[in-house]
Order: sequence, then structure tokens, then C-alpha cells
Amino acid sequence: MSEQPDPFEEIVDAETNRDPDLAVIEAGSRTLRAQAGSPQGDPVPARPADPEVDKALRAVEQELAGRWGETKLEPSVARIAALMDVLGEPQRAYPSIHITGTNGKTSTARMIEALLAAFDLRTGRYTSPHVQSITERISLDGAPIEAERFIETYNDIKPYIEMVDSAQEYRLSFFEVLTGMAYAAFADAPVDVAVVEVGMGGSWDATNVIDGSVAVVTPIDLDHTDRLGNTHAEIAAEKAGVIKQGATVILAQQPVDAAQVMLKKAVEVDATVAREGMEFGVVAREVAVGGQQVTLRGLGGEYEEIFLPLYGAHQAHNAAVALAAVEAFFGVGAEQSRTLDMDTIRKAFASVASPGRLEVVRRSPTVVLDAAHNPSGARASAEGISEAFGFSRLIGVVGASGDKDVRGLLEAFEPIFAEVVVTENSSHRSMDVDELAAVAVEVFGDERVVVEARLDDALEAAITLAEEESEFAGAGVLVTGSVITVGEARLLLGRA
Repeated sequence: MSEQPDPFEEIVDAETNRDPDLAVIEAGSRTLRAQAGSPQGDPVPARPADPEVDKALRAVEQELAGRWGETKLEPSVARIAALMDVLGEPQRAYPSIHITGTNGKTSTARMIEALLAAFDLRTGRYTSPHVQSITERISLDGAPIEAERFIETYNDIKPYIEMVDSAQEYRLSFFEVLTGMAYAAFADAPVDVAVVEVGMGGSWDATNVIDGSVAVVTPIDLDHTDRLGNTHAEIAAEKAGVIKQGATVILAQQPVDAAQVMLKKAVEVDATVAREGMEFGVVAREVAVGGQQVTLRGLGGEYEEIFLPLYGAHQAHNAAVALAAVEAFFGVGAEQSRTLDMDTIRKAFASVASPGRLEVVRRSPTVVLDAAHNPSGARASAEGISEAFGFSRLIGVVGASGDKDVRGLLEAFEPIFAEVVVTENSSHRSMDVDELAAVAVEVFGDERVVVEARLDDALEAAITLAEEESEFAGAGVLVTGSVITVGEARLLLGRA
């Protein structure tokens, strides 16, 4: 009887034969090969119950809102570097795992955080944007920072912020101040390791004053093209800035031109590279109640029967990337040739939550929230919801930002939406509902588009449509298009 082929070897063969041009680049890069009780997913915090604390938090939020927003950028790390200098370089007080990419960064960060915490390390996590509360962006020990601590951290570093403001051509931005707060809070805790997600890009992102010993690159696609470039290679060149001298790079599956750029940068700085589909990856996965069951190939070997309480193939790939990042952090594949403790890995993954990422917030009819805001994210969401839920009829609620590829996003959802309710969220960046409706009609046809300017009315209309024609048990609603839309829907539906 012939021996059955190894599924992972088939993945390796496919990747090896994918593009011969990569071989030249990879020849100069050191490749990483394995020779030699976790906290529950943190809830999204509500407003503080104490009126005085809520008032103080709103005052901080108002001060932050008076600064440059996250979409107005001056490409430089000079201001954040100056802030770190006057604060005494808090970002040097702990090792860091730095995460860039286009999609999947926050989910991957949450998985890395859960894995590290399961091995009794105190973690700090910095992610963006937030779903409902600004305090979500800074997490300690697997949970969002308390409102009181958020306020205290801001007040502690405010004099230094003002000092830097007065010395720079431009004041520190909203995102730069939050980054400074996160690094200061992590040093004050203190944490054993920080898990840091870039805001945008890499080289000149405010987070890029850390020396990440592990650099993670999630899948790169076209987004923020007005600031990062119009091709995968141009965007990858900016994001490659997080790869530091001698670091370990965990590279998710990428478009070939993006992978070439990343590998060239790794060669330049003598970084060690582990590539999904080569050194690590997803061996097998199947849908399970409440998520999926996966087998992952890590840097140190195979990890079987892992339950991941998240939906979609993209989350399985995020899990593989997260596992490889944590193995690399612990030296697996370089100094060690063993797997991490299997039970600990299983417990950690089983504890993961990622609010607003194919998150079920209501039943009868089922309402799902997903923060997809670009075409690649929408395609992953559409595939995930089709695989995991099997709705007989799916109604979409879409509120998108005007600076996104809205047509591409709608086209990705068109095959799975019976009808779409277009709406707006409260952000000034939200696309005007009539403009969004015009694009939706071109994609879906007039008879499949409903227009509701208010999000609460849009949710009600979608739920009503899902209950029509005696399909109550088999119909569902997907709310998507923007993190802000998802966060506001979450509040309206009473999730918080």
C-alpha cells in the first residue's frame, strides 16, 4: 500500500513552484526552519459608569479630537521620536512584536496576545481603530485599559506632549499621542512583551520607534493607495520599514511582487524569514460549531485539533501567522526544534475573541457584524459567512467611508446579498448615503437596494427584510463596510 502524501508537503510544493524569480531573492536571505490559562477574549468596554470618570474621559477624547486625525498625516517619525526621548524611551523597556499588513492585523494581534498570556507573560497590546471605545486600543493583560488608567496616562504625559508640540513644526497627531500613551502605559505596568499593530504603512508610522524582534506581515492588498502607493510592491516597500536589523520576519501569503520587496528588505538587514506555505501554514481546517477546527504547521512541528472560535479561512491563516510569531519570539525554529506545549496552545486559541470580525450579536434573525472596509477584506468576509452560516437569504447593511474602494467592496458582497440597505455612520469620513446608493444601484440593480440615511433605521429595515417570506429561521443580516459602522451597530443592538 502506497504511503499517503503529507498535506503540508503539498503546500510546500505548490509554493516552491509558484514563482521562480523568488529563488534569486531568497538565496541571500537566512530562512527560518525548525532543525534544532489564558484570559478570555476581552469585551468591548462600555462608557464608564461613574459620571465623573465619564466626564474626565470625554475631556481627554475632546482634547485628542482637536489634533490631526488618523487620516491626516505628515510622513515622519520625528515627532514621536522626540516624545519618546523626553519620556525616557519607554518603548525600549520591553521586547515587541510589530505587526503590519493590510488585512487581519487586529485579529492576529489578539491571537498573539492570547498565546503569550497563556505562557504566563504579561502582555500589552496596541491596536487600531477601536470598535466602540478609545480605551480598546491599549490593552494590558488581555483586557482594555481601565478608563481611569487611560485618563491618568494621558495626564501624566500631557506636559511632555506640550513640550514636543512647542518644538515641532506640526503638533503631535491623535495617533501619535495615543502611541505615546500606549508605550508609556506598557513601561509603567510593566509588561513582559508588547504586541503592536501599525496604524498605516510602516516606515513612517508612529509605532515604528520600537525595535520589534519579531516583525509580522499579514496579507498586503490595495488600500490607502493615496498615501502608500498604487501597487502591491509600492505598498510593501512602505510596510517593510518595520523589519529591523537581525529581526525575525513572519510573512503571510503575499502577492508575488509584495513578497519580493519584503524578501529584499530582509536580505538588506540580515533578517530571518519564515514564509506561510513554506516554513509554516494551515494543514487542515473544517467548520465547527462556533468556529472551526484547524491543524497548523508551526516552525517547530504540527499542532493538531485546535479549536478557533472565529469564522472564515482567513482567520485560520491569521492563526498560523500568530502561532509562528510566538514560536519565533520563544526561539523555536532557531535555537529550539520542538513544538510549544500543545495543551497551552489549544487553550489559548480557544479563548480568542475578535469583536466586529464576523461576530454574531443577535439571533432570530441572526445579525453578524464584520469590519471589512476594502475589497480583499470583503471577499474574505463573504467567503467566511457563506461557509459558516449557510443563510437562505442574507441582507446586507453597508455604511462605508468615502475614501475607500466602495465599488470593489460592494462587488465582493453582491453574490451573497439578496438585498442591500445602504446607510451612513456618524463619522465625517462616511460616504454620503445618496452617493453610496448610486454606486450600489450600479452594482446590485435598483430593485435590490434600500436607502436609509440613519443606521438605526437601516438595521430595522434589514431585520424586517430578513423576516419576510417565512424565512425567519434561515435568513440573516450582515452589517459591514467600516469599523465605525460596526461599532455603532454594536451599540444600537445592545451588545456592549
